Amino acid sequence: MLGPGLITGASDDDPSGIGTYSQVGSHFGYGLLWTALFTFPLMSAVQELCSRVALQTGHGLGVSLRRKFPSWLVGIAILGLLGANTFNIGADLGAVAAGGSLLSRGAIHPLWLVIPVALLVIGMELFATYAAIFKIFKWLTLALFAYVITAFFAHPQPLDVLKATFVPHLELSKDFVMALVAVLGTTISPYLFFWQASSEADEMAAAAATNPLVHRRSGTAAELRAARVDIVIGMAFSNLVMYFIILTSAAVLHAHGKTDVQTANQAAAALAPLAGPFAFIVFSVGMIGTGLLAIPILAGSAGYALKEFLGLRGDLASKPRHRPTFYVILAAATIAGVVMNYTRLDPIHALFVTAVINGVVAPPLLVLIVWLGTDRQIMKRRVSGRLSLALTGLATLAMTLAALTMLVGLIPGV
Repeated sequence: MLGPGLITGASDDDPSGIGTYSQVGSHFGYGLLWTALFTFPLMSAVQELCSRVALQTGHGLGVSLRRKFPSWLVGIAILGLLGANTFNIGADLGAVAAGGSLLSRGAIHPLWLVIPVALLVIGMELFATYAAIFKIFKWLTLALFAYVITAFFAHPQPLDVLKATFVPHLELSKDFVMALVAVLGTTISPYLFFWQASSEADEMAAAAATNPLVHRRSGTAAELRAARVDIVIGMAFSNLVMYFIILTSAAVLHAHGKTDVQTANQAAAALAPLAGPFAFIVFSVGMIGTGLLAIPILAGSAGYALKEFLGLRGDLASKPRHRPTFYVILAAATIAGVVMNYTRLDPIHALFVTAVINGVVAPPLLVLIVWLGTDRQIMKRRVSGRLSLALTGLATLAMTLAALTMLVGLIPGV
């Protein structure tokens, strides 16, 4: 019964998220548990704003941003999104391949699986609707709840967990700041902004197509309320999983001196208290399921952003033969991700790097989107209220400060 919000939430815990949260939990212990509570209202507000823009205008973010801001400025922001998405696709392809390799216990090299996985994804994009893809792979994402269960088997110290959850812990070390940027980037990811808005616009268009007597440019108040409920549930799911991946990794890995996760096998060890020798299976299923769910969204959001900016037509509901340009963009993004895997970048490290890149790309986009939400000429009566402005503004400020602090820290001698 739920729609784009739940899909967005499920895809947010993609391999990049799993890899980042596992590395953060193993390296810093419970130190970043508080970020799950911190990001939940912020990402909910950001996704609600993107949804509201689409329901008000009937278009995705690319069209609305181009109407509000100079084309060169929007173009730079979308170029950053395309770069981040391409790297993310490559990292997720590598992670799915690593998951497949782990299932074979190393008999199949991960690089041998990258191209078959990419062909599978392109085939799904060409011959299946995203609704069908979601129905198939959403059940595999339930493997992520293994982290929730494992957390109780690991017997973490309750007082330490409570303190880390509600009392923010901050450090000015380069590693900690980079980890914070990665967590924010993989949680409040730029590709989700465009996906949420485009999905809402597509649903409006589909509803109008089924009832030719209905002609409207904006969604109803009931649709907006339903979208908000959908988004809050989806973001709650995403942050619940995020919290327990960090908690489980901290309790199982960090507590036993394993602070540097470098391989999929090491990351899978976090599930050992629950699954024992079969931990690699549970981890692999979760990695494969979330990857195959997220990669089409990453390619789709890149396709939507570019076609909206260029004024092209096409969406995931249209047939490839009718809108070939749109599907060429999807295939090109996936192929670029394949090429990235042959640069010998370690899959697990690439997931963390992807999160950092998203954390740097997101703030400029957020500035434009939040500004768009205040424009009465475009948003009319659905202009952002005080609560929305406070939460989306805080998200923008937090991500901007974290990214700037990290970039300054990378300057030699600073």
